Amino acid sequence: MARFTDKSIIVTGAGSGIGRAAAILFAGEGGKLVVADISDGAHETAAMITAAGGTAVAIKMDAGLEADVEKTVALAVTTFGGLDIMFANAGISGGMANIFDTDVALITEVLRVNLIGPYLAIKHAAPEIAKRGGGAIVLTASVAGIRSGAGSPAYSASKAGVINLAMVSAQQLAGSNVRVNAICPGLTETGMTKPTFDYARDAGKMDRVGRLNPLRRGAQPEELANVAAFLASDAASYVNGQAIAVDGGLSSSHPVTKQEYGKTAV
Repeated sequence: MARFTDKSIIVTGAGSGIGRAAAILFAGEGGKLVVADISDGAHETAAMITAAGGTAVAIKMDAGLEADVEKTVALAVTTFGGLDIMFANAGISGGMANIFDTDVALITEVLRVNLIGPYLAIKHAAPEIAKRGGGAIVLTASVAGIRSGAGSPAYSASKAGVINLAMVSAQQLAGSNVRVNAICPGLTETGMTKPTFDYARDAGKMDRVGRLNPLRRGAQPEELANVAAFLASDAASYVNGQAIAVDGGLSSSHPVTKQEYGKTAV
């Protein structure tokens, strides 16, 4: 039996990567999708879903802009009669500059999209999900929010915030039957990391991708989508306020070297 039959679902950052893979998975199991992205990729994802016989509408959305988030939630409610699941997946990397070389404006933008975005998703989605008797909100954090050395200071701080946001929100939504959890991807082949994977392939160095995790490889978006779908499904009905690492084991023991960044603290 399909897990998401007639469920109204929003996926942000659905124009590529993990978001696209999750949207296709949800739709393939009966979900009715609102696919949102700041790029035109959302329309491509919606077209892929409808071509396969699924149901999806696309909307252009800036995840860190409250008016856009409100419009996206309203679209799900008016189109599908309500909202059951929110997968707040949109994010940006902000590059790999160290503390000394990172502009405050860049940090602010990374936090706006990566942390304020999920906050807005919870703020506007949770009341609608509660009206349906409950459901799930899944946030995309990162292994960089668990261990140092897996991302820049700005990116890592934003994703650590997402992990705590999931925990705090789960508590503040107590009694609503709205669950909030986060996934923490390790190195995954998405639009954000495409240059890394392309370079490795061209240079014959794919064996070095993911070399710090026990599985010795990077992840594919579908592997992250599978975990997001589990957390969104009724099979995870007693999982709440958790951050699930999907990183090949990287966070079990992650070494940090001076070479991770171009400059030490002093």
